[in-house]
Order: sequence, then C-alpha cells, then structure tokens
Amino acid sequence: MAEIMAPAGGEEQLVAAVRSGADRIYFGVGDLNARRNAKGFESATQVIEYCHARGVKATAALNIVLTNNQLQQAADLIYEVATAGGDGIIVQDLAAARLVKEICPSLPLHGSTQMTIHNVDGALALEQMGFSRAVLARELSLKEIEEIRKATKMELEVFVHGALCMSVSGCCYLSSLLGGRSGNRGLCAQPCRLDFKRGNKPFALSLKDMSHLSYLPQLAAMGIDSFKIEGRMKRPEYVAAVVTQSKQALLGEQPDMELLRSVFSRSGFTDGYAKGIRTEEMFGYRNKEDTKETGKILPTLAQLYRNEYQRIPVDMTFTAHHGLPCTLTLSCGEATVTVTGKCPDIAVNRPLTQEFVQDCLFRCGGTPYLPNTLTCDLDEG
Repeated sequence: MAEIMAPAGGEEQLVAAVRSGADRIYFGVGDLNARRNAKGFESATQVIEYCHARGVKATAALNIVLTNNQLQQAADLIYEVATAGGDGIIVQDLAAARLVKEICPSLPLHGSTQMTIHNVDGALALEQMGFSRAVLARELSLKEIEEIRKATKMELEVFVHGALCMSVSGCCYLSSLLGGRSGNRGLCAQPCRLDFKRGNKPFALSLKDMSHLSYLPQLAAMGIDSFKIEGRMKRPEYVAAVVTQSKQALLGEQPDMELLRSVFSRSGFTDGYAKGIRTEEMFGYRNKEDTKETGKILPTLAQLYRNEYQRIPVDMTFTAHHGLPCTLTLSCGEATVTVTGKCPDIAVNRPLTQEFVQDCLFRCGGTPYLPNTLTCDLDEG
C-alpha cells in the first residue's frame, strides 16, 4: 500500500508526524538540506532510531547544491545515515549521489523534486544512474504522472499537499538574486510571497498551496509509492492535521478541506497542476482572515498527537503452571523477550482464565505496540 510521508522540521514535528500515523518521515541535519531555517536535528541517528522503534521509516534530506568544501560534511552525513539504518537519502546534486554510491551503495537513493523529473526521459535517466526513487516535479498533471509510472520500475513519490513555488519545483534564483539567499542552498527567503503586482492584481507571483488529497485513491491505483506532504517549516499541528486527513483520503474518505484550510492556507488551495488547467485561480496569498482561523484551530489539533500511534504488532505467550514461575514472552519481528515472574497461587474463588489474561496484557495504550495474538498455557485452578 502507498505510504504517507510527512515532514519533520524539528523534534515537535517529528513526534506529531509519527504519532498521527505517518508511514515515513523526511528530515534534515545541519545546513545540508533545503530547509536550513527549520529547527532540524543535530543527529540523523536519533531521528532514525526514534522512527524505527515505532515502525516508521526515516529518509534524510541532503537536497541542496553542494560546494566543494561541503563534500566531506556530506560524506559524514551519508555514512551516519547508512550506519544508523536509514531508509533513504534525498539528493539534488549529482556529487551527493556519487558519494552515496561510493560510501554505501545499498542506501536507497532518492532524486529530489529539485531535480525536476517531469517526464519519462528524466525518470529513465535517474533509474539508469542507480536511483531507487524519484520525487516527481510538483507541476505535473495526473496524466503526466501516469505516463511516467508506466515507463519506469523505479519508486515514485509525489507531493500531495503543501506549498508551490512560482518556479518549477523550487529551482529558483529570485531569492538569491534579490538577497543573496539561495533556495538551492537551503535559504530561500520566499520573495515570491511579497506583493508584486501585475496591473491591478496583487501578489502576482504567489501561488496557493496545492492539495491533491482527493486524488490519492486514483494515484494509488496508478501505482504511486509515496504521498509526500510539504512543510518542514510548518507547525506540528499542521503536520498532524495533514497526515490525518491524508490517511482518510487514501482510504477513500472525503478529506476535511475546511479543517486544512483553517490550519494553513493562502486563500484556499489549488489542484490546477493535477488537472492540467493553469489559470489565475491558482494564485493566492496568506491574509489576516487565514491567520485568524489558524489561531482558533491549533489547540484542537494538538489532540491528534497526544498519544503514541499503535502500529507495531506484538505476539504474546503466557504460561502459568503449578509450582513453576509464570512466564510472558513477547515477539515482534525478529525480536523476542521473555520475562519470568513468581509461582502462581492456588485460586480460592476465581481461577485465572485466558480472557482475563488477555484483558490485562492487551492494555498497551501509551506505547507504539499493537497486541496481535495471545497464546495461553494455563493449568486449571
């Protein structure tokens, strides 16, 4: 089944993504990623270990254009991600891709959306270079996505919710030109959100956020592997809300677009690219009314990630025999743990039953573990 991939711009966003049910997260470390102004993380290992302990995949973003003096830093990050068992690394620069192949050829290599893979030839070129996944350009129509899907065996990841760039998939020099802050180096100042005018039209370079959640079942039927949520600069409540609505949409349920609009929008959303219909309706900006709505909804959304998301199935075996210590064995994948207790007492009024044992042991709330099977071996009385 296709996965929901969520942004983790910092520790709070990481927890929100995992606890609201994301299947995979993507994150940056230090200044080698396209969101250097996000809080980020000091260590890739801590993120990967946190996710894997909860059955979630973790992909590191190394998606900037590198300078020569950053190659060793990039190599160190790649080595750390590989050693920690990371599930992939996103790159834009082919120098970074080469380093991955030299340091750990088995580490899944993902082509960033900033590589602008927007047609079949681009996808096939990436596949021939040994990439395992392409993050497709955000400007593609459903028809164009389907054409690429039919032409390649490589995994495909598509953005389904979040900000759009005026330039193709973020490959923009406006921020660099105006302020010396390059989006391709992780420091976009988002000048396209300023009030540039075209005639009487305000904010003429500012696109609304995309939302293709209603197309998730259709995209899943095409064979798209991953649905990506943009937003490593967004609040944890935003992450939790979009993950929750994405999971509902993938099940064929109608996403709550009003809730999503309240948590963050720029005068609503657009699906102009998905439909291949590009009009002025795709443009919008964040106004006072949008900001006011966000303030109202945030306390409610925090409830979405208050508790751990139970996704790791655990099999249990419990024994209680006369004159022998009780034992409980828990198994999860290749991991098995057995604990031993006291010898059981003879029942006076009510003997132990499998139903009672199950009622006690299946109380796994507050943990990421999901009770799967229970085998009981009980002596009578």
